Amino acid sequence: MNRTKILGIAAIALAGVATTGCSSIRETRGYVVDPVLYASIQPGIDNEASVTGTLGRPTFTSQFGEPTWYYVSSTTGRKPFVRPRIKQHQVLAVKFDGAGNVIAAERTGIEQVANISPDGDKTPTLGRERGFLEDLFGNIGAVGAPGAPGAGGQPGQ
Repeated sequence: MNRTKILGIAAIALAGVATTGCSSIRETRGYVVDPVLYASIQPGIDNEASVTGTLGRPTFTSQFGEPTWYYVSSTTGRKPFVRPRIKQHQVLAVKFDGAGNVIAAERTGIEQVANISPDGDKTPTLGRERGFLEDLFGNIGAVGAPGAPGAGGQPGQ
């Protein structure tokens, strides 16, 4: 083989490896939503036991208000060495009455997700700021000083 053919094959192989390295990685997290199973949940007919048998255990349940079971599913995509981004997000909420019968089954998507922007990267606290040297040498002489309570002798001496 001549040198130009070898360089051409090497360039094609390198381009193939480079394009596969830039492809997106897809991950599904949480509950995998099956539209057929979701459609089979009927208000007034199903109860907690039948929902558990059909959909399985929920991702989490409500703590306040009417009993609601939430099934959460997210699909993320990311390129190598980059933080994942949510591509799809679904929440299936199954609401029950006091007797445990289904009263509603609702599905929402990413339009209901709220983006929260924290206020700065530090949490404000009460007290004073201490520097490095105060942290390092701040307690010298404060613990075990002669005549101080807990200095090793009897109190009051």
